[in-house]
Amino acid sequence: MPENTSPHPALSRRSLLGATALGAVALAATGQTRAAAATRAAVTELRERAVVVGTGFGGGVTALRLAQAGVSTLVLERGRRWPTGPDATTFCRFANMDNRSAWLTDHAVVGGGTQTWTPYTGVLEAVVGNGMTAMCGAAVGGGSIMYHGMTLQPTKADFATSIPQAAGLYDDLNLWAYPTVSRMLGISTIPYDVLASDPYKSSRLFQDIAPKVGLTPFKVPLPIDWAYVRGELTGQYDPTYTTSDIAFGVNNGGKHSIDVTYLAQAESTGLVQVAPLHIVRDLAMDANKKWVLSVDRIDTAGTVQEQIRITADAVFLNAGSPGTTRLLVKSRAKGLIPDLPDAIGTGWGNNGDRIWAWINPTGDAGTQQGGPACVGCRDPSSAIPLTVVHAGSPIQQAGVTALTVVGFGIVDGAGTWAYDATADDAVLTWPTDTDAELQTLIAGKMQDIATAGGGLMIDTNAQAPSTWHSLGGVPFGDAVDLTGRVLGHQGLYVLDGARIPGSTGACNPSMTIAALAEHSMRTIVRQDLGRVF
Repeated sequence: MPENTSPHPALSRRSLLGATALGAVALAATGQTRAAAATRAAVTELRERAVVVGTGFGGGVTALRLAQAGVSTLVLERGRRWPTGPDATTFCRFANMDNRSAWLTDHAVVGGGTQTWTPYTGVLEAVVGNGMTAMCGAAVGGGSIMYHGMTLQPTKADFATSIPQAAGLYDDLNLWAYPTVSRMLGISTIPYDVLASDPYKSSRLFQDIAPKVGLTPFKVPLPIDWAYVRGELTGQYDPTYTTSDIAFGVNNGGKHSIDVTYLAQAESTGLVQVAPLHIVRDLAMDANKKWVLSVDRIDTAGTVQEQIRITADAVFLNAGSPGTTRLLVKSRAKGLIPDLPDAIGTGWGNNGDRIWAWINPTGDAGTQQGGPACVGCRDPSSAIPLTVVHAGSPIQQAGVTALTVVGFGIVDGAGTWAYDATADDAVLTWPTDTDAELQTLIAGKMQDIATAGGGLMIDTNAQAPSTWHSLGGVPFGDAVDLTGRVLGHQGLYVLDGARIPGSTGACNPSMTIAALAEHSMRTIVRQDLGRVF
């Protein structure tokens, strides 16, 4: 087992701060292709004990627990850091989106805007598949940067229905792993005084209507420092929470995202180095059965600055369901890792996501809609467990009141990923009838809400299904064991949402992904540390 007494000297020499500078020159505009730039880039060889790929809920947990176990760890993240603070202008606003909103594309990936721009390493990637588009975060902190913050724990029964392979873990998760995540993220519900304020009229309206249609309301646990919201209410800070203008991140700060919680603690140990703007292109096994990562260090225009080859004893894949799955599907198809499980590329699901617009309800929804998504409801009598949540809309048009209402529930992981040699990538196929029964139930509840509260409900995903909650692709049981070890491949782990087959018990996935990562890392540190790596 190698001993790293001076973590990551090669990375330090290359000055990662330069790689993340906001003013990086857009060399792509000169007509250089990525391949052409890469051929002229230097090649760096690194040797690491442990490498974590991705900085979201799985990656943040993994990095911190490795550091606390004394393991020198390199964390690779394709996105950049997005530091925030009161009245910061870190993230673009929904009304005037720019290239900070989208990952290396020249157009908006949300909102239907027609504006174009110079590609940039923005916060959101739309991974377009057959029958489904997966929205993915690209930032230090992963999806925690731009998610609303809904931190929901499924019931034991719903967890078992969604993830039957891991049903036996629930008691442990409930005893200590879920509470650990809650503590680390500073979870709380919206205070009474905030909910009673004018910007939250739409939330109160939703709360009032839900019981009339058989739904049970609840306050959504959120990783928010409500002092910042109160500061907006008093005029101390520019509105961002109180207008729900948080689709790309929260400019005022106060959101306990992974970068300022788990990752910050991991980095403070001195054993963890986070390397932004590092894209893992391929993962292979060498003749010594060590793991080899082919990595491009890019600038904020996406131009390759350096090619890096990293050899590691252990690799922890936490690039999110699409990122982790695509990487392993490529490795299998290209013969880079022998004997990968056949189940890789299967078990993918959309968590039952559906986004609706409630147009012109009868009640008073106010002139602006506060966020994050702080109120929700459940249907205790539904044949399929489902949850409905109101998320404030950042855009209000004169004469039109539009509330965003989101539904999700339990679905099968019927989606698959297949290698496309032309693109050197994996492509998702989602059978569109997989969640038809659930969507019928959600649609019925949405129409009930409109009938009771007035107005019209519009299914915004009817023509273009999408999800913000990708799950599966490297499923429990058939591809990884209950600790996230890839079957038959010592030192290779999957600890993100890719191992969860399709849904997380009628809850958004973040808390379950993090809790499972906590559970797995406790076992890995106890059983594999010093033996595998």
